[in-house]
Amino acid sequence: MTLKEKILHELSLTPGRTDAELKKRFGVRHQAVNQTCRQLEQQGKLKRDNTQGIIKNYLVDNLPVMQEHKNINQFSAKVTNGLHEDPIKEILNAWLKENGWDTEIAWGKKPGADIIAIKNNHKWIIEVKGCGSSNPMRVNYFLAILGEILQRMNDPSTKYSIALPNMKQYLNLWNRLPTLAKEKTQISAIFISENGDLFFKD
Repeated sequence: MTLKEKILHELSLTPGRTDAELKKRFGVRHQAVNQTCRQLEQQGKLKRDNTQGIIKNYLVDNLPVMQEHKNINQFSAKVTNGLHEDPIKEILNAWLKENGWDTEIAWGKKPGADIIAIKNNHKWIIEVKGCGSSNPMRVNYFLAILGEILQRMNDPSTKYSIALPNMKQYLNLWNRLPTLAKEKTQISAIFISENGDLFFKD
């Protein structure tokens, strides 16, 4: 795939990537990403949005939803006491559907992948863990979710992510995961705040 094709594919999976995030994703020079995104904008294939003070790239087809951090207000009442698995799945399900994905959700303790999303022949598998009740439990949850997503990785064309509450301990655990491990597995993380905002990290 050319850099243009890679960028278009990535933005179809995760709208709102910055140039810096695309540079890190593909291991190329920042200038190459910047020039390619500008060319794609001139060709009418993507939009570079600067309403939040930083340029983010979106496919033109995704313009109706112009925020990476999408607030899902209707779920706020369900997450005020801490984010558990099903409320996280509901938030992700709503965000995915608004961004054109068809979803299959494993509610409760149903076996299988927690979320399978399909859009334009692209597949995205997401494993979910909740807030837990103690620091040791969160460490166990983090290690368990990594093991679960690794066991799902049987297709190189599928995108794989883990989803966790936006808590300092989970963020620290993700940041301490070696960069080489993230690059080799291409696993990304989604952190969900109690107000329903989504934050994406490679």
